[in-house]
Amino acid sequence: MLRQLLTTVGQRSLMPLMARTQRFSAAAGGDGKDGKNEVINHADVPIIDYDDPDYLPLPEYPFKPDEPLDIKKQRLVYQSRKRGMLENDLLLSTFVSKYLKDMNAELTDQYDKLINGVTNDWDIYYWATDNKPTPPEYQNEVMRMLKEHVSNAQREQRLRQPNL
Repeated sequence: MLRQLLTTVGQRSLMPLMARTQRFSAAAGGDGKDGKNEVINHADVPIIDYDDPDYLPLPEYPFKPDEPLDIKKQRLVYQSRKRGMLENDLLLSTFVSKYLKDMNAELTDQYDKLINGVTNDWDIYYWATDNKPTPPEYQNEVMRMLKEHVSNAQREQRLRQPNL
C-alpha cells in the first residue's frame, strides 16, 4: 500500500515538471526571445566543458619559526599519524616514534619541511621507498634516516601505528 501511495504521489508531482519547457540563453546557443529555442528536456542543451589547468596552486604551509621545540615535536607526531593515506601513516608514525625524541632543532625543522612543504603525500612515499629520485632540496639527514627506516632491515612488523 505504501509503495502504491508513493508511486501515485510521485507520478502526480512529476507530471508538471515533465511538461514544463525551458528557454535557453544566448550563452547556450539560443536568443531566448522566440519560442524556437524551447526544449522539453536538458539533453538538447549544449554542454560547455572547460579545460582544467595542469597545476592548481596551493597555499604554502605557514612555518612557525618561534615555535618551541617540544610543541613542534608534539605537532609533528600528530601530523605524522594523520596523513590521509595509510602507507604514510604507518611509515611516518613509526619513524617519528623511533627518531623524533632524539632529534635536535635542525633535524626537526628538516622533518617539518619534508612533511609540510610537499603538496603531495605520494611524493614523500615514492621518495622514501626509492621509487622516484628525491629532489635536491629534500636530500638531507632526515631523508636518509627515513629511507633507512623504510627499508626495514630489521624486518619489524608495522601493521599498525605505535601507541602514543
